[in-house]
Amino acid sequence: MNIKVFGACCSKCTMMYGYAEEIIKEQGLDATLDKVTDIKEQMKYGIMSLPALMVDEKGVSSGRMLSKKDMEKAICKK
Repeated sequence: MNIKVFGACCSKCTMMYGYAEEIIKEQGLDATLDKVTDIKEQMKYGIMSLPALMVDEKGVSSGRMLSKKDMEKAICKK
């Protein structure tokens, strides 16, 4: 599983990245976690609003802060 958190190092993006780290650890997931801060890389994925979350190359959320519970649902639904 590959999880990407897109953001520009703002507090919401940093918090979402932290939530993702916690979820991976708590659930014992075999996952890689990337924080994408480069605007060119974000545009490559079509991300126009931050923060954003992508799981296995599929957009989960864009332009809003997800709660840890909502992130866990999105990440663990597989």
